[in-house]
Amino acid sequence: MNQDNAHRNIEFRPLADRVRPTSLKEMVGQEKVIGQGQFVRQLVEKGEATSLIFWGPPGCGKTTLARIIAQSGNYHFIEISAVTSGKADVMRVIEDARAMQRLGTQTILFVDEIHRFNKAQQDAFLPHIENGTIIFIGATTENPSFEVITPLLSRSRVIVLEAVDKALLTKLLRRAAKQTYPELKTTPKALELLAEFASGDARAALNGLEAAVQVSPTKLTVESVEQAMQQVALSYDKTGEYHYNTISAYIKSIRGSHVDAALFYLFRMIESGEDPKFIARRLVILASEDIGMAAPAALNLATSCFLAVERVGLPECEYTLAHTTIALAKAPKSRSVADAMSRAKQAVRSHPTAQIPLGLRNAPTKLMKELGYGKQYQWRANFQAPTGFLPDELLDLRFYEED
Repeated sequence: MNQDNAHRNIEFRPLADRVRPTSLKEMVGQEKVIGQGQFVRQLVEKGEATSLIFWGPPGCGKTTLARIIAQSGNYHFIEISAVTSGKADVMRVIEDARAMQRLGTQTILFVDEIHRFNKAQQDAFLPHIENGTIIFIGATTENPSFEVITPLLSRSRVIVLEAVDKALLTKLLRRAAKQTYPELKTTPKALELLAEFASGDARAALNGLEAAVQVSPTKLTVESVEQAMQQVALSYDKTGEYHYNTISAYIKSIRGSHVDAALFYLFRMIESGEDPKFIARRLVILASEDIGMAAPAALNLATSCFLAVERVGLPECEYTLAHTTIALAKAPKSRSVADAMSRAKQAVRSHPTAQIPLGLRNAPTKLMKELGYGKQYQWRANFQAPTGFLPDELLDLRFYEED
């Protein structure tokens, strides 16, 4: 019975996991990282590990490389995801690592999507990296310069990975089909279509192959691939059209004061794995662009929301995002700030050499004062400059208009 269960567990693992490379020789792409003489190859060949941050797009091999490094030196390997783990989970991992350390085995802690941890959560790793309890390997699709705290960056080496090109993805798919589905007949065009569909993501390519085989178990054709694409598709891709369509619908729902629609799109994004900081940043923009002077305090609320999201993290920051979404959707709307900004920009472009009135210029030297710089200016509230505040050719222009 146990053997049957084990067999079923293996069979029900996604294809991408079943054919995951276990050595550098099996990997496709990333020659700049794992080619002869490259840093990561040297780590693997020596069976050594150091704290790293792998930065690259989805499905480029970040997790695979972390596992290969761990296997090369017989390290104790623990893998967690910042999407589903919190500080308490990290502390349990640290205790496990300490126990292994007492047995003479060092632990590699791999944290997928490290950018999802807030600053306080990332801080929790520092003392344990410092004292050697863990070797830290993080993975992120976001720029570590913005999403990973400086102390953690300074203790790690950032390794940049690239999307897998179409030719290598096609090679990977051909190998996986031969290895896993020996009776399956494939056509070059079908494999190339799958590779194109995956857009550099090896995991997506293999998931597509698995779905296509379910559609047509004996032959992989362009038709079966196209049908599988309709069934698979990660509906939400952080860099794809659906991503932009959803954030667009969210902002437009708030702009249109439709609370329910705004909440629907908010949680569609969160449930699909969107970075909550991205959503919060858009709310800060919206507070000025679409609400502006109609409710100036909206900007304070949106900025506080961003700080809370950054410091609290998921899942608790969902309350703050929902609270702010509802408040901004219900707030009165005004385009006066955005319109004034647009008019001012246009005036700057149309009058690039417009001269600042002499009375408003800085006069730090005697010569400047003699030339009339700062003349007649008085430092008092509501002072009206005799020459006006705008350059002569712009005196009659009005940028800001009350609603």
